[in-house]
Amino acid sequence: MKWRCAAAFSVAGVLGALAGSVAAKAVDGQSLLALFGVVMLVVGSLMLRTRRGDGDPEVRLTKANAPVLLPWLLGIGFAVGLFSGFFGIGGGFLIVPGLMLATSMPLQMAIGTSLVAVSAFGAATAASYAASGLIDWPLAGLFILGGVLGGLVGSRLGQRLAGRKRALTITFAGLVILVGLYVVARGALPLLGANT
Repeated sequence: MKWRCAAAFSVAGVLGALAGSVAAKAVDGQSLLALFGVVMLVVGSLMLRTRRGDGDPEVRLTKANAPVLLPWLLGIGFAVGLFSGFFGIGGGFLIVPGLMLATSMPLQMAIGTSLVAVSAFGAATAASYAASGLIDWPLAGLFILGGVLGGLVGSRLGQRLAGRKRALTITFAGLVILVGLYVVARGALPLLGANT
């Protein structure tokens, strides 16, 4: 866990998430779903590219490297927050690659560090949608419960795959691509039917 990197990324991301959630309320739900699926496909495909090296496990935000590292953390954090707020997601599928891009930290470290940003982005986006009366609280409760259980299973799976970094990356990217294909189909098919 890289607390300073997580804090800088999260502060910028919360501002982006609030802006994104305001913009999303003006977009049709089916179009939003289709766009979300396309973004997932792009992110998953980019993650499959072979990276040079395993990343820098020693990366830290310090006074010495802040002039270089901080603009990356703030800029990418804001952009990821904007997407998170716009699509109503706080999950790691954008946050993890964003942290890796901003800092060059390894995937396992980005997954752990992303939990700070996931919580911050999710809270900011949920507050915006709650203020507009757009949250189904019983359904949200079920998803939170499922997320906690999935998180426990996922963390154990991640520990088992920790020594197999490429396998972990392929598994993560493959899951993002599969869900992206499903989401594109769910979002685009009704739109295509409406145009015929």
